[in-house]
Amino acid sequence: MMRRRAWTTQISLSEKEYDRVLQGHTEMIHPSCGVTQRRCSEGVSVPMPCWLPAGKWGVCMERGSEHMERKSMAQSSPALYHKEVVWSQALPSSKGAASPSRPVSIEELMETAKGVTNMALAHEIVVNGDFQIKPAELPEHSLEKKVRDIVHKAFWDCLEAQLKEDPPTYDHAIKLLGEIKESLLSFLLPGHTRLRSQITEVLDLDLIKQEAENGALDISKLVKFVIGMMGTLCAPARDEDIKKLKDINEIVPLFRAIFSVLDLMKMDMANFAVSSIRPKLMQQSAEYERKKFQEFLEKQPSSLDLVTKWLQEAADDLAKLGHEMLPPHCSDGAAGGASALCFTAVQNQAYLKLLKWDHVNRPFPETLLMDQTRFLEMQLELEQLLVVGTVLLVTFSAAGPALIDLPGFAERIKTIVKVLLTGMHLPSFNLKESLATVGEKVCAEVNSCLSQHGFTPFSAEREAVLKGQIQAVASPDNSICKLIDSRIQKFLENYLASSHQKSLPAIPGGLGPIQRELEEIATKYIRLVNYNRMVFSPYYDAVLGKILTKEESQIVGKSEES
Repeated sequence: MMRRRAWTTQISLSEKEYDRVLQGHTEMIHPSCGVTQRRCSEGVSVPMPCWLPAGKWGVCMERGSEHMERKSMAQSSPALYHKEVVWSQALPSSKGAASPSRPVSIEELMETAKGVTNMALAHEIVVNGDFQIKPAELPEHSLEKKVRDIVHKAFWDCLEAQLKEDPPTYDHAIKLLGEIKESLLSFLLPGHTRLRSQITEVLDLDLIKQEAENGALDISKLVKFVIGMMGTLCAPARDEDIKKLKDINEIVPLFRAIFSVLDLMKMDMANFAVSSIRPKLMQQSAEYERKKFQEFLEKQPSSLDLVTKWLQEAADDLAKLGHEMLPPHCSDGAAGGASALCFTAVQNQAYLKLLKWDHVNRPFPETLLMDQTRFLEMQLELEQLLVVGTVLLVTFSAAGPALIDLPGFAERIKTIVKVLLTGMHLPSFNLKESLATVGEKVCAEVNSCLSQHGFTPFSAEREAVLKGQIQAVASPDNSICKLIDSRIQKFLENYLASSHQKSLPAIPGGLGPIQRELEEIATKYIRLVNYNRMVFSPYYDAVLGKILTKEESQIVGKSEES
C-alpha cells in the first residue's frame, strides 16, 4: 500500500519552480576532452541535444561517452548528425554579420548554456510524449568503458579483500551503506516519516562504526533490511529484481547488485517526475522557451540571422509564384487583416521549405534546431512515401479498375513496395536494383490476382512495360514522380492553411493509396509547426515586418521610376 501511494502522488509546480526542476542536474566536464556530461541529481545520464551558445569554444553537452562516436558518425552520415551540432556552428560568424557578437566571459557562457539546455530539455519533454531518461550505455570497446570497468573491478576487489581480513575491515562497506542510506532517503516523500525514521535508525553510521570496531557488526542483517526497504519503495516493475537480490548469498556480489537495482529505481523515479511535470510543462513551455531564447538572443544578437535568411527565401519564393506582397503596416482593419494573411502565407511557405532542406550543406534556422531531427525524419518519410505512391499509381493504372476494387489487393501491393524500399536512405541502398525487384514482385502479385479472379494475366510485353515504368521512378526527372510530389506539397500546404479548422483538406487525386500514411505525417508536421509558431511567432513577425517593408519600398521605387 505504501508503495502505491508513493508512486501515485502528484507533483505540483509553480512557474517559479520551472527552472529549478529543469536544473535538477549537475554538470561534469569530461576530463579527457572537456565535453560536458549531463547527469540528473540522482546520477542517471540524461541524453541532451548539444545546441549551446559556445561561440568558438565548441563546448558540447552530449554525454562524454558518445563524443568520439558522434564525431565519427558526423563524418559518415552528416545529414543525421547535423541536428546535434553546437549552436554556434549553425550561426554565422560575426565577420560581416549585421549584429556582431560581443565577447562573453566563461561565466556568461556557462550560464547561457544552462538556460539553453533547460529549454531543450523542457521542449523535449513536451514535444516527445515517449521521452524517458535512460541509463547511459558506453560503447563496448570504448576507452571510457575500459577505464570504468577497471576502476570498478579494483574497488570491488578491494572491498572483498577487506572483508576477508581477520578480523574483517569494514571501511569500504560502511561507506557503501552510507550511500545506500542516502539513496533510500531520496525516494521518500515528505509524508513518509515512519519509513524515514526506520532507515535513519537502522542505518545509523555512527552506531555501525562502533559495532565494527567492537567486532559486533552483522552486515547480512543490515543488507537484509536494505533489500526489504527497497522492495517497499520500488515500482512494481522492479519486484522481480528485488526477488533476485534475495537469492544472492555472497556479500560483494550482493552489494554490486543492490547498487545496480538502486540505479534502476532512480531512473524510475526520474521518469515518474517527468510524467508528473509534463502537464505543467505543457501549460508553460511556450512562454518558458521564448524567455530562454530571448536571454540567449541578448547575449548573441546574431542568433536570428539564419531565421531571417530562411524567411527571406520563403518571401522570394512567394513573389516568384506571383503572390501579392502586402505591406505589413496598414492603417485600417481590413488592410491589417490582409497583412496578417501575408505574414501567415510567408511563414507557411517557410515551413514547407523545411521538408526539402539540405541538411548536409545548410545549417538549420536557429529557432528550429531542437526539432531538426524530427523534420529530417518527416522529410525522409515523405521521400519514401513519394516513391511508394508513384509505384502504386503506375501499378494501379496498369492493373485496371477490376483489381483496384478487390479487397486487400491495394494493401498487399503497398506492403510489398514498402518492405522492399525499407532503408532507402542508407548509403548502401541501391534504388534502381530495389525498384527492379519491386517490379518483379508486383507483376507476380498482379498476375496471381488476375488468374484467381478469372482475368487474363499480363502478357510478357505488358509486364515489361510495367517493370520499365516502375524502374523509371528512380529518375529525378520522372514526370509521374514530379506530379505526385507536387500534389503531396499542395496537400501539406492546404493542411497548413486549415490547421485551425475542424475540417481537413481533401486528398488530391492519385494520393488515395497513401492517404493514411500521408495524413499521419501531416498530423505530426502540423503539431510541430503550430508549437514552433506559438513559441517564436513574435520573432518571425518582427523579421517579416522588415522583409515585407523592404519589398514594399522596392515596389514603390520601381513604380516611381516608371
